[in-house]
Amino acid sequence: MAELSLLGVYAHPDDEQIMSGVFAKAAADGIRTGLICTTRGEYGEIADPALATPENLGVVREHELRAASAVLGIKYLYFLDYKDSGWFDRPENTAPDSFNMADPDEATGRIVKLIRDFKPTVIITFDPTGGYGHLDHVQVYKLTMRAFRDAADPDRYPEAGVPWQAKRLYYCSFPRSQMRRFAEMMQEAGVESSFSVVDFKNMGLTDEQITNVIDVSEWVPLKEKSLECHRTQYNPDNPLSRIPKEMQVRLRSFEHYALAGGTSLPDTEEARDDIFAGLR
Repeated sequence: MAELSLLGVYAHPDDEQIMSGVFAKAAADGIRTGLICTTRGEYGEIADPALATPENLGVVREHELRAASAVLGIKYLYFLDYKDSGWFDRPENTAPDSFNMADPDEATGRIVKLIRDFKPTVIITFDPTGGYGHLDHVQVYKLTMRAFRDAADPDRYPEAGVPWQAKRLYYCSFPRSQMRRFAEMMQEAGVESSFSVVDFKNMGLTDEQITNVIDVSEWVPLKEKSLECHRTQYNPDNPLSRIPKEMQVRLRSFEHYALAGGTSLPDTEEARDDIFAGLR
């Protein structure tokens, strides 16, 4: 059997949590795992002032991501060294060194080089909405789509190594019905947070676009342990904690993916629970 490998491409430390169950499951199955993080999340929140300052938050979050990755069994971690573009309507959105303002050709080339070095069987990134519309999330989706194609083209970025064609590209996403229910739960729980500016009802993908629903219930405790490594971003008393615990567990027990490119899935029910179906 050919060696299987899985590469996630995301924008900030803690973005990997959207697919943490599949990472943990893949590592337990002996699949080589890697993660590209384009920034260090320098403009994220600081849950406790004792943990970091605005000046050193990027360094702290890098350490948090390394710890979270170790919990999930992610063996290879890469940073592209762009700066976080910040939350909506902030000056950081248009800073020259922000990921949002990165030259698309240059940034794609950096991802292409890592794809060619790592040689993933499957690549996973955000869907076109970026999960909840964050500028860096949308940017990483766009560039990963380009890099998936360009990494296999010998005429594109010849200096970046031998061409490599990953077998599949997936979006990790949420079905829109789940996003609507999530928005309703937040409203019912009286949750007020920075996410109140997000139109959750139009984020994620339609239910019909979801091709894989992965049962990761076995890995929920590991997912929680990994999430807790992101201490600057993880406040145990955050507003979302008001959602009933059983609902939180149920939401985290299944991860949703949409095949966006590459080899078609086998036409079997079993293939819906396996992003590597037909590739083993």
